[in-house]
Amino acid sequence: MSLFAKNPRKSSEISDFFVPLQSKIIKMAKKKILFINQEIAPYVPDSHMSIMGRDLSQAIQEIGHEIRTFMPKWGMINERRGQLHEVIRLSGMNLIIDDTDHPLIIKVASIQSAKIQVYFIDNDDYFNKRQMGQDENGKDYPDNGERAIFYARGVLETVKKLRWIPDIIHCQGWMSALVPYYIKKAYHDEPSFADTKVVSSLFTNGLTSTLEPDFKRFTEFREATPDLLAPYKDIMDFDELSKLVIDYSDGVVEAEEGVNADLLKYATEKNIPLLKYNKDDFAQSCEDFYNMIAPDKEEEAEDF
Repeated sequence: MSLFAKNPRKSSEISDFFVPLQSKIIKMAKKKILFINQEIAPYVPDSHMSIMGRDLSQAIQEIGHEIRTFMPKWGMINERRGQLHEVIRLSGMNLIIDDTDHPLIIKVASIQSAKIQVYFIDNDDYFNKRQMGQDENGKDYPDNGERAIFYARGVLETVKKLRWIPDIIHCQGWMSALVPYYIKKAYHDEPSFADTKVVSSLFTNGLTSTLEPDFKRFTEFREATPDLLAPYKDIMDFDELSKLVIDYSDGVVEAEEGVNADLLKYATEKNIPLLKYNKDDFAQSCEDFYNMIAPDKEEEAEDF
């Protein structure tokens, strides 16, 4: 099952999908694109989101851009089978949420068939459960808000340590929902993110219940203060979280059919650039969208 090729395990087939792009590769400057995913196949079961997490990263890299890819180290992931190993030089930091220290552990593995490397954000308190955000009965975990906060900050702190400056950050899934907000409010003065543009994908699946009552208070970090979240409901649900994503993104992607029409309308009314879903040419559409959101400096000079 693949979004871009008959067999996601064969990268040569995916490259065939991009034959019309070859002339563009020559003209467009290589961008650094950070993918912050909730799910990536084959580490978790196949779903539209997990396959998108793998195939889009692979496709954008094969076009010629430089990528980094992150996901949570969900408890269901078999570390031995996936050949995950800890990156000691990146681990060891503590993130404080609600006055409590939470160790940040970074692991890495490679998807050989796709030729991409994946960084995993791990913590025993947040990612030891076998399911992704829900228990065996399909009920949301009561600390999902804290988990999303830890994941967002964990990725951004790790990217700083990598000394790698992304041109575009592409967020996929509710677990990455705090990234646009933190980039614009808490990390805006960081050299690693000062000029970074944020693109967020909207999917149909998400949280089925509200976040914890103290979620807004837990988000506080640097200039990202709880009062900035006053426009949203006191008890936030998936739709409110999606509105937060839209408000702080530079562009929004309709990542599949069936996305909540009210959220798409909300993005339009906020004048946020919106990329409509195009399953036949999705990767090319995303690459064009990246270049619209963050134009090549050479192109800007020519236009001037």
